[in-house]
Amino acid sequence: MRKFNIRKVLDGLTAVSSAASASSAAQQQQAGNRESEIQETLQSEHFQLCKTVRHGFPYQPSALAFDPVQKILAIGTQTGALRLFGRPGVECYCQHDSGAAVIQLQFLINEGALVSALADDTLHLWNLRQKRPAILHSLKFNRERITFCHLPFQSKWLYVGTERGNIHIVNVESFTLSGYVIMWNKAIELSSKSHPGPIVHISDNPMDEGKLLIGFESGTVVLWDLKSKKADYRYLHDEAIHSVAWHHEGKQFICSHSDGTLTIWNVKSPTKPFQTITPHGKQLKDGKKPEPCKPILKVEYKTTRAGEPFIILSGGLSYDTVGRRPCLTVMHGKSTAVLEMDYSIVDFLTLCETPYPNDFQEPYAVVVLLEKDLVLIDLAQNGYPIFENPYPLTIHESPVTCCEYFADCPVDLIPALYSVGARQKRQGYSKKEWPISGGNWGLITQSYPEIIITGHADGSIKFWDASAITLQVLYKLKTAKVFEKSRNKDDRPNTDIVDEDPYAIQIISWCPESRMLCIAGVSAHVIIYRFSKQEVTTEVIPMLEVRLLYEINDIESPDGEQVPPLPTPGTGSNPQSIVPQSHPSTSSSSSDGLRDNVPCLKVKNSPLKQSPGYQIELVIQLVWVSGEPPQQITSLAVNSAYGLVVFGNCNGIAMVDYLQKTVLLNLGTIELYGSNDPYRREPRSPRKTRQPSGGLCDINEGTVVPEDRCKSPTSGSGSPNSDDDQKMNNFIEKVKTKSRKFSRMVANDIAKMSRKLSLPTELKPDLDVKDNSFSRSRSSSVTSIDKESREAISALHFCETFTRKADTSPSPCLWVGTTLGTVLVIVLNLPPGGEQRLLQPVIVSPSGTILRLKGAILRMAFLDTTGSLVSPAHEPWREHNVPEDKDEKDKLKKRRPVSVSPSSSQEISENQYAVICSEKQAKVISLPSQNCIYKQNITETSFVLRGDIVSLSNSICLACFCANGHIMTFSLPSLRPLLDVYYLPLTNMRIARTFCFTNNGQALYLVSPTEIQRLTYSQETCENLQEMLGELFTPVETPEAPNRGFFKGLFGGGAQSLDREELFGESASGKASRSLAQHIPGPGGIEGVKGAASGVVGELARARLALDERGQKLGELEEKTAAMLYSADSFSKHAHEMMLKYKDKKWYQF
Repeated sequence: MRKFNIRKVLDGLTAVSSAASASSAAQQQQAGNRESEIQETLQSEHFQLCKTVRHGFPYQPSALAFDPVQKILAIGTQTGALRLFGRPGVECYCQHDSGAAVIQLQFLINEGALVSALADDTLHLWNLRQKRPAILHSLKFNRERITFCHLPFQSKWLYVGTERGNIHIVNVESFTLSGYVIMWNKAIELSSKSHPGPIVHISDNPMDEGKLLIGFESGTVVLWDLKSKKADYRYLHDEAIHSVAWHHEGKQFICSHSDGTLTIWNVKSPTKPFQTITPHGKQLKDGKKPEPCKPILKVEYKTTRAGEPFIILSGGLSYDTVGRRPCLTVMHGKSTAVLEMDYSIVDFLTLCETPYPNDFQEPYAVVVLLEKDLVLIDLAQNGYPIFENPYPLTIHESPVTCCEYFADCPVDLIPALYSVGARQKRQGYSKKEWPISGGNWGLITQSYPEIIITGHADGSIKFWDASAITLQVLYKLKTAKVFEKSRNKDDRPNTDIVDEDPYAIQIISWCPESRMLCIAGVSAHVIIYRFSKQEVTTEVIPMLEVRLLYEINDIESPDGEQVPPLPTPGTGSNPQSIVPQSHPSTSSSSSDGLRDNVPCLKVKNSPLKQSPGYQIELVIQLVWVSGEPPQQITSLAVNSAYGLVVFGNCNGIAMVDYLQKTVLLNLGTIELYGSNDPYRREPRSPRKTRQPSGGLCDINEGTVVPEDRCKSPTSGSGSPNSDDDQKMNNFIEKVKTKSRKFSRMVANDIAKMSRKLSLPTELKPDLDVKDNSFSRSRSSSVTSIDKESREAISALHFCETFTRKADTSPSPCLWVGTTLGTVLVIVLNLPPGGEQRLLQPVIVSPSGTILRLKGAILRMAFLDTTGSLVSPAHEPWREHNVPEDKDEKDKLKKRRPVSVSPSSSQEISENQYAVICSEKQAKVISLPSQNCIYKQNITETSFVLRGDIVSLSNSICLACFCANGHIMTFSLPSLRPLLDVYYLPLTNMRIARTFCFTNNGQALYLVSPTEIQRLTYSQETCENLQEMLGELFTPVETPEAPNRGFFKGLFGGGAQSLDREELFGESASGKASRSLAQHIPGPGGIEGVKGAASGVVGELARARLALDERGQKLGELEEKTAAMLYSADSFSKHAHEMMLKYKDKKWYQF
């Protein structure tokens, strides 16, 4: 124990700026004894890392499929991802290991299986009958490139077309190739002199399974007789083919071509098309051909019993429609509807009532997969309205720039946000229910509310309900509507820091209990919002402007000039004397013509109608100073109990009282140290002070001596050595102006080399190296762009704790962390609550307490003597827009902001522990003694991107995500390592910007520009995950086959069945060449799926038994199920039912 204490004393000596006295050593001994009493309940076995769910629109989609019986939609992407959607709340994400693009998807309809074809010429069979789908088989083609696949309904033989124009046949049960091959030269014979090109279409005649329609890219279509192994008909056309579709009666088919035409062919008339249509071509006089149009990329031909067929196509617009948005065209009878889309069309599918291709299709909707959206069109209603999309696919509506995650929120929050968000919904959607309705929800084992907040490039903020691994948008707030928007680019003021997205959100600070919201934007603006259920109209938007600059200038203003006074630290001047200027002029310039005292954005000066939800309390903007734009904000904190908001950047820190609308603190970072600056930085040469024209004067134009800082800005006169200073200043001005370009160039190089310094701004959205804080330095010399000169504020934390060593009780304060690893404490002296809070000033003063860590400070938190987290003080939410009764006012007068933690009411002798996490290490410091009692070096070679102090299993821990891809957790207060898992390397700034941990073992990050990946580091959640996930496959009876009339059967014309086994089986066609394709068993076998039965046959047997238990006849099926399991001869129960049904019937009954 003694040795332990010596180490702590040494740590304590390094952690504080002055040597610890004997009494503090004694205090530390006492603290150490008390420390050992804290029982830490978290152990390594409480932690396990796994991905839970992925939300959002599939990034870079490339393929689409739909199971019309199961009602499941599948989307494949260019990165090999597979997303499956059932009813709202049932979603699944899978990934092909190769990462190759998905070129086509084919469901085994109502079988709980899916075939994917990839750009690396592999086929994969996915088992969807387990909650996490797995690959059962893969087949890798070695000599040919896959271009098109077709799997007939209720067949186990998959046709695979290749780039060489050949067709191979794959048995989807065994995933082996049949010896039966349709060679391109045999298919076209002498009909064409040249190679017909790759296969672009394969389908069997809906009325005759023995006839296969093959479309070649060059324009040749062949109807192939599978039994006789020769072509029945060849249809030649001189325009390239993009797609082909059958009429359900099998007597006609339609082709779409590269010149924007559709050709309809009668099967038995191969010489010329029955009809040629140019849907978007201008019909010319004199019977000339219409002008060529853009290619029609896909066509579908769907019939209805009651009326005309639907012809639905994408593309085909005329070439003169430049700039027109992509369109889907729906031709129904004589009417043609052109539906414009927001993004280019990747693929579309028509949803029909029947899975049988030989029946009237009865289309009811069209699923359109766009580049960045999924749209469902209702074909049954006039005007073709779209369905309201229930999936959370709008995360990327504007690019996400930051995110925050809150688990275990107050229970009334989600209903409150939902009620105000419900009013924002658009009208005019289809009245029908969402047609993709397959699957079942999982069990809800987590009952706590979770909220995700996303900030976006257009200045919008979205609140999402993320409870129980689902995601649903609750409410959207547009922060940009407070600003004047420029109509066009020429109109834009040249005050913008960024060329694009001037309203982009950088930081979100939210207090769930009080519902206070504060955001910092890319144009150095901060907006504070209150939540209200009442609509209000704000006549004048409250606004403050703050000059936050790095240089330390003389505090005196020129003689005779009056500057409005500000309450400064230590002064008791009445803050009501400052009237915030709501709308200052935007064209202020300093005496040398440089832009000065102008904010980057212009606040609207007209009344603003604010809907129920978040309403503006105050807008704060940093202004230009002497031709230099304000630096972007690097940290932000709001506290509802104190009525304060604080923010910092690489120049300094500013604190605002948002109740009184006054600036309380405005200091350069160096000034925060006072005389305790460890770097001994000298202030720069004082510049000629300028009179701000109509904004707020900055307090940081003062010397480092605290006594001078307390003076009113109007006191005192000019500098004594005014002549010398004047000459010197003029000289400096010239040098600075001339070398500004050089300075920026050098700054860029240094910023690239210095990762450490650029991190605080690099990690903010929309910032390049060229856009970081160094390139904006006002100095001309290289030496000023060094470590000391650009110390940014990187962490801010309001709390009620011990601010100095001598303190006997906790008091409200602000802890400030910087990028150089310094923690400083600012004391807050708050007036009494009620009306006094609005009349008396908040006194802000530095405490002199300085703590040091290695690396930029990321996060701070406080524990009480029991090791519990001390939450910052907050006020409970109340409606501000309703007049209060007298009783309420009396209560308000008596109310003082107090912390909800037990520490505020504890005895004087009790202490607290500060937990501080930096990029490199974490420390636990005992308060008030300020001795470091625990220290953990988190990483030597990398740096921590995100650190959060979170609760888990009724305890708390520190969770860190490192740039080297490791996720780590540490116990508190002892900082024992509990988890260290290599998860993913930092591949881009998006992950760094959006990664966040929250309570109960939850975390998330933006895995692509359109998707959020959620993960858990809790063992309990990992164990319950299987139950929480939804089921994609549900046992459903396949609809009855279409009933054919007696005469149709008697005189032909009915559907002809084909024994494909007889044709394609090994006995008939032999084995395929081994070098052609290689079979790869998938990881989804029986061993790999934790007891879940797999293999299509095994799964079918299970589903069959489940159906039998539900009251179906067991007798007929037992024998068949056993036969399937024993021989793996067939995977489709429906095929067997069909066989049983027709086994004993005579030929004329078919």
